[in-house]
Amino acid sequence: MGSEQDKQKLEATLRELRRSSILHVDMDAFFVSVELRSRPGLRGKPVIVGYPAERSVVLSASYEARAFGVKSAMPMAVAARMCPSAIIIEPRHKLYYEVSAQLMAIFGSITDLVEPLSVDEAFLDVGGAIRRLGSPREIGEIIRRRVLGELGITASVGIAASKFVAKIASTRCKPDGLLLISPDETVAYLHSLPVNALWGVGAKTVEVLARMGIRTVADVAATPPASLKKSLGASGEHVYRLSWGIDPRPVTPVRLEKSIGAEETFAVDTADDVLLHRELLRLSHRTAERLRSTGMVARTISLKLRYADFSTITRSRTVHSPVDSAQLIFAVTVQLLESLGTRPMTVRLVGVRAEQLEDAAHASLQLSLDRRDDNWRAAEQALDRVAEKFGSKSVIPARLLDPLNTAD
Repeated sequence: MGSEQDKQKLEATLRELRRSSILHVDMDAFFVSVELRSRPGLRGKPVIVGYPAERSVVLSASYEARAFGVKSAMPMAVAARMCPSAIIIEPRHKLYYEVSAQLMAIFGSITDLVEPLSVDEAFLDVGGAIRRLGSPREIGEIIRRRVLGELGITASVGIAASKFVAKIASTRCKPDGLLLISPDETVAYLHSLPVNALWGVGAKTVEVLARMGIRTVADVAATPPASLKKSLGASGEHVYRLSWGIDPRPVTPVRLEKSIGAEETFAVDTADDVLLHRELLRLSHRTAERLRSTGMVARTISLKLRYADFSTITRSRTVHSPVDSAQLIFAVTVQLLESLGTRPMTVRLVGVRAEQLEDAAHASLQLSLDRRDDNWRAAEQALDRVAEKFGSKSVIPARLLDPLNTAD
């Protein structure tokens, strides 16, 4: 009899623990942390990973640099003004991907339910690992110890009943922390936060909500959904549901391709910016079409140039919200090309690559009040449907048509 009662108690305990079995594991200043493994003398100093060119952007910043206001994706010129003592390290993307693979292997040894968001963060559902490894909190500590011991970097872990709340928890306990928000505490915790804590609520949405007198998550929860929809469109309902901690999405394992891209070698080396821009647009469409066909979006866009002497350079930029639109990819590649300044010689090859890929169905897209981004996406999806039916060259952007040789 006693053993049966013990069994029932155990099952009840497991059910209770599984109520908060979703982890969001996020590395702390990932690129910087990886670089400091081989440069321990820089620990405790303001460090920025990025290219020193004035028009490039910050890829990663140490917490010492962040204390000066430096943030990822900030123009490097602005970061340099904010933190003139910062030590700038050029990125080594191959190394970061190698460490990322080791990180994902650690996650995979804990549970099969791993959903990577990028190279340095993932959701894990550890409900099935509780019998073997202990409570979600104990599992979170196991992961943190292994990441530090095996990879030499630190991780922050958020634990909750849903992905959205777990991600908030990991953000709130950075750096090198662990925070569990139980189901019973979720609503009260969310309602204590500013409105920009909600997933996808960016600066523009904050401005709109402020005009409605909404500044906290509690304010959102107290606002009728119809009012939110009137001001924010379809995203109003999404914001309202998040304000009550409603996020039923399961952790869905995905296999991330490392990158998707395209490149072209010119028949004759060129220094013509018009020709380079035209080819970048063509390659951006090829890349975006592949992204959409595989159901992926990209957080980082890279430009590749090979000069006449076969020397090759790459430049990359991480965007605020993941993209699969050719126009958005093209805009980034043009900025990267312009950031190079005067080129030393003619160009023989140009390439576009989408990196840090995520499953589009589960990507944490930034809510946008600017409809142009969605209009581009919708137009390109229509092109995809035409291409499927009539072939890839049946409809193309006008700028990619060969110029007509006509007299005035």
